[in-house]
Amino acid sequence: MFKKAFFLLFSLLAPMALFAEEAAAAASTGSGLDKMGLALGAGLAIAVAAAGGGIGQGRVGAAALEGIARNPGSADKIFTPMIIGLALIESLVIYALLIAFMLLNKI
Repeated sequence: MFKKAFFLLFSLLAPMALFAEEAAAAASTGSGLDKMGLALGAGLAIAVAAAGGGIGQGRVGAAALEGIARNPGSADKIFTPMIIGLALIESLVIYALLIAFMLLNKI
């Protein structure tokens, strides 16, 4: 359910991001509305990324702990892929943070 909702949300917002650069290039002077849009976009980018990353990390941790609880002997085999998965999820959140900073630098 959540995957479909996130996919729908991002597929609807992707064309807006493509046309935003053209609109910014067409405007010779930046108005307050442009700055507000950039600030709102930066805030939403990091908020959605942090929420998605938190949900993903929670699910990874729960699945790993459930697997270890069912078979304690497999803790060593589960721990390493769990840490790699958590690092990859966190890297996506850091990319969103970088995008937010890039948007804030345009203000």
